[in-house]
Amino acid sequence: MKDKAFTLANAGDNTRLAHLGHDPMSYHGFVNPPVVHASTVLFPDCKTMETRAQKYSYGTRGTPTTDALCDALNALEGSAGTILVPSGLAAITVPFLAYLSAGDHALIVDSVYHPCRHFCDTMLTRMGVEIEYYDPLVGAGIEALIRPNTKLVHTEAPGSNTFEMQDIRAIADAAHRHDCVVTMDNTWATPLYFRALDFGVDVSMHATTKYPSGHSDIIMGSVSANEKHWPRLQEAQLTLGTCGSPDDSYQILRGLRTMGVRLAHHQKSALDIARFLEERNDVVRVLHPALESFPGHAIWKRDFKGATGVFSIVLKVDHEDDFKRKAHAFLDALSLFGLGYSWGGYESLAVHVNLSDRTICKAPSEGPVIRLQIGLEDVADLKADLENGFAAMAKA
Repeated sequence: MKDKAFTLANAGDNTRLAHLGHDPMSYHGFVNPPVVHASTVLFPDCKTMETRAQKYSYGTRGTPTTDALCDALNALEGSAGTILVPSGLAAITVPFLAYLSAGDHALIVDSVYHPCRHFCDTMLTRMGVEIEYYDPLVGAGIEALIRPNTKLVHTEAPGSNTFEMQDIRAIADAAHRHDCVVTMDNTWATPLYFRALDFGVDVSMHATTKYPSGHSDIIMGSVSANEKHWPRLQEAQLTLGTCGSPDDSYQILRGLRTMGVRLAHHQKSALDIARFLEERNDVVRVLHPALESFPGHAIWKRDFKGATGVFSIVLKVDHEDDFKRKAHAFLDALSLFGLGYSWGGYESLAVHVNLSDRTICKAPSEGPVIRLQIGLEDVADLKADLENGFAAMAKA
């Protein structure tokens, strides 16, 4: 398969997604890799068992199914190795446990995914790791925050719910001058629209629950590391006993085949709706990096190859006491937009986000923030649904 792999390295995204991570001739010509369910793996003799001189030794250490997904993700990320974990949150916590110890200092972007903040403020703090949150717009200025005991800088671009854009290259360059590991939650863009390791990130994290799955039925995470940081990540996974199941791995691999096509549709529809919302008097701001009006648009345009289907809006509400009531009136009137967490599936979703945990990037003062996931429905129908929400909000 070396000739095929060489060809795929130069192929387009959709071609690569259709063919990465499987070798039909290794499985009697079947197009999809088999789902291998395993805990126990047998050895032919004691010597082989003692030296583990065979590829597979136990179910937690990988199967042909999980390896197929890891191979595909390594090709997409340009990484030395990938681990699969049971959730997107675990994709953050396992690397943090791998690279941080008592007495270390970690810099975490303030626009971070809230469960990540909770893990930092509880478990990591109890373990003796000092956590400091920083402004996502700090760029190269992050060097001033790095201390002798700073070991990790965590990034997320765009930021959760408010979509601040970080200058990842500038942050990574500054962090590496002090030998800090740089991690990034790259779930929003996927490796198709932002190859984090190409911009200096050492460890790229994804909730494969989202776009790689694409159908709101799988919970899984992946972590991909460069050559320098791969051994420690792999050791941490084996020590912690985290692993992705073969059934979920198969479903994620299946989702990857159509991810490029789906992302293109999500992007087109979301931009159409974002521009539609930008023209409305009942919307103060649209928080979408691909809009020219967004403060971080220049960084997005410079570094990213595309945008996906998730963005936020700030509703126009006259009095702060009415924020919750107006937001609920808007959301409760929606029919096509489901009220639910997560995103990345085929269906549109909406949620009133809580930004009370922020220490630097405070919540917008003009009105409540509504996060939208634009699914695969027809844009005209989604706009009509949003119109119903605005009408209900006006009456509330």
